[in-house]
Amino acid sequence: MADEIPDVITTGEAETAPAPEARSTRRKRDKIFTGLGVTASAALLAACGGSSGGAGGGSAAGSSAAGGNSILNAIGLGGLGGPTGALQAPTENEAARFLSHATFGPTMAEIRQVQSLGYDGWLNQQFIAPRRDTHFGYVTRGGPLNCGTCDRMYVNAFLESLWQQVAEDADSLRQRIAFTLTELFVVSEVNSPLEGNAHALASYLDMLADRCFGNFRQLLEGVALHPAMGHYLSHIRNEKEDATTGRIPDENFAREVMQLFTIGLWELNVDGTRRKSTLGKDIPTYTQKDISGMAKVFTGWSWGGPDDNIHRWYGWPIDEVETVRWDLPMRHYQQFASVSEKRIIRKVVIPANTGAVDTMRIALDTLFNHPNVGPFIGKQLIQRLVTSNPSPEYVSRVAKKFNNNGEGVRGDMRAVIRAILTDMEATSETSMMSDRSGKIREPIIRFGSWLRAFGARSTTGIYPIWNLEDTVWSIGQNPLRAPSVFNWFRPDYAPQGEIADAGLVAPEFQIAHETTVTGWANFAFSTAFYGHGWDENRISASYAEELPLADDPPRLVDRVNLLLTGRQLDRESHTLILEAVESFPLDAENGRYIRCALCVAMTMISPQFQMQR
Repeated sequence: MADEIPDVITTGEAETAPAPEARSTRRKRDKIFTGLGVTASAALLAACGGSSGGAGGGSAAGSSAAGGNSILNAIGLGGLGGPTGALQAPTENEAARFLSHATFGPTMAEIRQVQSLGYDGWLNQQFIAPRRDTHFGYVTRGGPLNCGTCDRMYVNAFLESLWQQVAEDADSLRQRIAFTLTELFVVSEVNSPLEGNAHALASYLDMLADRCFGNFRQLLEGVALHPAMGHYLSHIRNEKEDATTGRIPDENFAREVMQLFTIGLWELNVDGTRRKSTLGKDIPTYTQKDISGMAKVFTGWSWGGPDDNIHRWYGWPIDEVETVRWDLPMRHYQQFASVSEKRIIRKVVIPANTGAVDTMRIALDTLFNHPNVGPFIGKQLIQRLVTSNPSPEYVSRVAKKFNNNGEGVRGDMRAVIRAILTDMEATSETSMMSDRSGKIREPIIRFGSWLRAFGARSTTGIYPIWNLEDTVWSIGQNPLRAPSVFNWFRPDYAPQGEIADAGLVAPEFQIAHETTVTGWANFAFSTAFYGHGWDENRISASYAEELPLADDPPRLVDRVNLLLTGRQLDRESHTLILEAVESFPLDAENGRYIRCALCVAMTMISPQFQMQR
């Protein structure tokens, strides 16, 4: 690896003046880099500020990227419907695009697998892929499997485990879906009782990973009864009402389980559009009375264990392993549960004196069977995985799979995931050329794409990827550290200007601004050249497959283009990157490595990488 950043990404003068030829070459590289940086920044900041702009344009040779200069091309305008499924073996570009939706990013090996197995075959294989380790196991053990010195007993261990699995494990679909669910069913250690609690967050991640391919009803119950969620939304140790003292049950989780986790605020058609009353008004899904009734449902639940001992209810003593079990779902404590009648949504009445377990079952069944769940959850999954503005037809196809997987089963997550990832709006070249196609690739996924594409590894199995929230030198986003229960960005967020005026949304733009755009460029170059971390735990890419291509820049650029964008670089970006790579002398110290890292870094800051289509 180079001992210092190459001239192309420095801002100061060299200690000794270069020869005239070298100075000329450096000026050319600086101009090329500046051109690409301005192109990428303009594309993102135009949307942030609402002005027109963006990269777009024609595709490079061999690319199937869509044209157009408007930022709308990144996040959608127009519509395209169609059936699901692929009729022939995917091309390299199609396989890479599919994997950018289904995983943290393509690897060449998985591109070959998708081409060989097809979309459905690859999904079938992933649905049965076992987990190699658990996050809770990592935290409890103090390090990765077979760790020599297991001493990772501190607050960031759950993040180390998450990134190790993203980088190394074969169940790549599970990794992406579980992460996606953390953005729908949000818990966070920011400004919450979970701050610094690696065991709680690791266990919550495990629950999502274990249930993401099952049934949504079981997933919903796992979320409702997990002690991490109980602490985050304050329904653990939630006590029944008391008329004498005036105490009423906490309504926090009762509200969010409806608004955010299942049915949303407004009644929906199966295609995700809002239903209207006879007066043409939007129809609310619940009232304050429904919240109050649901709050009574979530009383009498606390730490899991073999009995309802009063000490266990209070989690005392706090350092007793058998009392405070983050790895067990909460259990009922009938003496603290409300026994009054409970009126909840859809005019469902839970009779007085119904036990806590049956009360919970009735409430969750009622939510699960609400007609909103399919389109509400389905659309958000599409937004997180494929495109910010799916057509109503796309949402409808996914919602109908949620309602019935074809065998009479409601809530089959495998059927829902398959419907999302194999729909023609997700896979066809025609859909990619539609103005409706695409979304901003959120920073966590961008970083994961680099890890996977170039086999970045820590030789110790420890991945100290912790403080990613910094917006100047890092990516401005971190798993399970969202600022609120509403995640890092809202599904209906639309920046003012062109996007909002078109009636569209661009959720990820909520965390995109001048500082984060510059911060991503800094992070991309630092990571591509030097990796991430320090000492023996540094995570670095060897570029073993790219180094032999350093003396053939067109092939090098093509490979990186495939892995990071599915060959969607437009002509302008492709030319700028190729010229930059060619301008760096191959016979310079570490010249071969620098060419590879430079190609990767410049592709990572390109509009076509940051804007997924």
